[in-house]
Amino acid sequence: MNRRTFALGFAAAALPVAAFAQAATDLDNTVYLELKSGRVVIQLFPDLAPKHVERVKTLCRKKFYDGIAFHRVIDGFMAQGGDPTGTGSKGSDLPDLPAEFTLKRHFLRGTVGAARTSDPNSANSQFFIMFAPNAGLDGQYTVWGQVVKGMELVDAIKRGEGRSMTNPDRIVTMRVASDVQ
Repeated sequence: MNRRTFALGFAAAALPVAAFAQAATDLDNTVYLELKSGRVVIQLFPDLAPKHVERVKTLCRKKFYDGIAFHRVIDGFMAQGGDPTGTGSKGSDLPDLPAEFTLKRHFLRGTVGAARTSDPNSANSQFFIMFAPNAGLDGQYTVWGQVVKGMELVDAIKRGEGRSMTNPDRIVTMRVASDVQ
């Protein structure tokens, strides 16, 4: 076995098999979320949520997420960002998206979902990353990705809820991996 084959085999052991295979071959469906502490790698699920994945990629390419705060971070639950005002009350200037709910993927640790209001068809640019599983969200929110590397960096995002957040942690940049040189 040559060194490259060994290295790929070692890397594959560190990730779920399906996630590694997809990440290794599909950089257009991988997002690099840069935090002050390092890079988080998110695998996108265009097969489950094609409209949401396309929206995330569009906003990444427009550099929409750069500098945006994690405005709602609840210990043991999730970290939410994607509102350009940092208050949780807005989305991008693009139209809201229809729900793409599924029971094929569950809200587990590292799952990335689309935040929305009580209207199931109100997701726009806001998203959340789960700190822990929450089956109560299954089939109620759109799953569009999964953290495959850097979850320890997500765990370190400053905690606090809603308007009580002072000096929140921010997204440095968020890019589609195929666009990164």
